[in-house]
Amino acid sequence: MKHARVAYDGTIHDATEDQGRLRLADGRLVDVEAVTWLPPLAPVPWPRTILALGLNYADHAKELAFKAPEEPLVFIKGEGSLIGHRAQTVRPAGVEFMHYECELAAVIGKTAKKVLRDDAYDFVAGYTVANDYAIRDYLENWYRPNLRVKNRDTCTPLGPWLVEAADVPNPMALALQTTVNGQVTQAGHTRDMIFDVPYLIEYFSSFMTLNPGDLILTGTPDGVVDCRPGDVVVTSIEGIGALVNTIRSAP
Repeated sequence: MKHARVAYDGTIHDATEDQGRLRLADGRLVDVEAVTWLPPLAPVPWPRTILALGLNYADHAKELAFKAPEEPLVFIKGEGSLIGHRAQTVRPAGVEFMHYECELAAVIGKTAKKVLRDDAYDFVAGYTVANDYAIRDYLENWYRPNLRVKNRDTCTPLGPWLVEAADVPNPMALALQTTVNGQVTQAGHTRDMIFDVPYLIEYFSSFMTLNPGDLILTGTPDGVVDCRPGDVVVTSIEGIGALVNTIRSAP
């Protein structure tokens, strides 16, 4: 099942996909164009922790002239960075290179502590698409991503759907694609992750507790390009959805 969270008629609603439309929790059926899409963190709680992987695809590490990491390169994101499908991301004035990152996001479904790899999928509620924008101007070095690179307001579109884990038989067998203004600029596959979803859940839960709603953004393959105000960026993952985002100038 595909879950969404939307604002409609002055109220926030949990919703599900129903033959191309949205079925609100109160039973009403509405068009997808009639709502404001929010991060699809329903029916799970809002995340306490957002964990994001850097350089989790060898081809992307090579693209950036970095050596592929031997253990996960991880940073924390703030919840203020999250926005929904069809929302706008701000490009700050004066930056030279700002790019998308199409990423599979795993959403934790129950409290996870010291989880074994073989049991890891039991702790996933579902999956969504994340677009983890980065500004290369602000990057200090490969092992310490600067806060301004990844933790700005509006820099992490999420959605449109949270697809239940039961409907994603193998999250490590999904094609990824990004288009900018309709042109394909990135294509990859989750099988090429250096550290897959079960490894990451085992790794994180070995030293910290993962709570329902927490997010793990699993990194992006190569093929990133600079995005300018007015660009429409669509990050798509097979079986999960197509997340639409527009770049706008800073006010």
